Amino acid sequence: MAKYGEKAGEKVEKAMHEMKEGKLKTGSGKKVTSKKQAVAIGLSEARKEGGKVPKKKDKS
Repeated sequence: MAKYGEKAGEKVEKAMHEMKEGKLKTGSGKKVTSKKQAVAIGLSEARKEGGKVPKKKDKS
């Protein structure tokens, strides 16, 4: 069974594209430079829209 839904894939793809163009920004307004950060933003957006995305892991 798929871990991520189609919407999640689309959001991550869009975030990566924006990052490569230099248009993706963090919540504080800084430019995103890392691929990991772009993926996290894409998944977060998909999660907000109700897409099939696993819950966030704790940083402990």
